[in-house]
Amino acid sequence: VLMSLHEMFPAVHAAEMAVQRNPRSWDAWQTLGRAQLGLGEIALAIRSFQVSLHIFPMNPEVWKEDLSWARKLHEQQKATKTEVVQALAKEKDLAQESIPDYDFESDEIVAVCAAIAEKEKALSAAKTVVIVSASGTVETVTEKENCPTTPDETLFIRAR
Repeated sequence: VLMSLHEMFPAVHAAEMAVQRNPRSWDAWQTLGRAQLGLGEIALAIRSFQVSLHIFPMNPEVWKEDLSWARKLHEQQKATKTEVVQALAKEKDLAQESIPDYDFESDEIVAVCAAIAEKEKALSAAKTVVIVSASGTVETVTEKENCPTTPDETLFIRAR
C-alpha cells in the first residue's frame, strides 16, 4: 500500500520490520526488494530477491519479474556510470589540451603591467575620504601622501 502511494521510505521501513519479524518469509523479502527498487537501491533489491528465492526457489514471479528486472536495471546503471566516467575523462583531456601557452615576458604583457602600475600609483597618490559627522553633514576630504589629514574626533562617530 505504501509503495502504491509512492511513500518509499515508509515502505522500506515496513518491509524491513516484516523481515525482522519473520526472516523466513519469502514474500516479506520480495516486498523489501521491491521497496528498495523504488528507492533506487538496485544492489540491495537484488540481494533481497535472492534471499526470497533462497527461501522459496520455485517462485516464478520473483525469477521472471523482480530479479530479471533488477538485473537489467543494474546493468543499465553500470553502463551509464561507465559512459559518464568516459565522458568526464574526455572532457578533462580536452580541457587540458585547450589551455594555450602564454608568453608572460612578451612586450605586450610588460607594457600592460607597466600601465596598470602607473594607474595604481596615480590613484594611491591622492586618496578621497568621505566623512559623515554626527550631525549628518557630509564632508569629502582629499589626502595627499605627504600630508594626511585626520578629522577632528568630535565631528564623527567611531565605528568598528
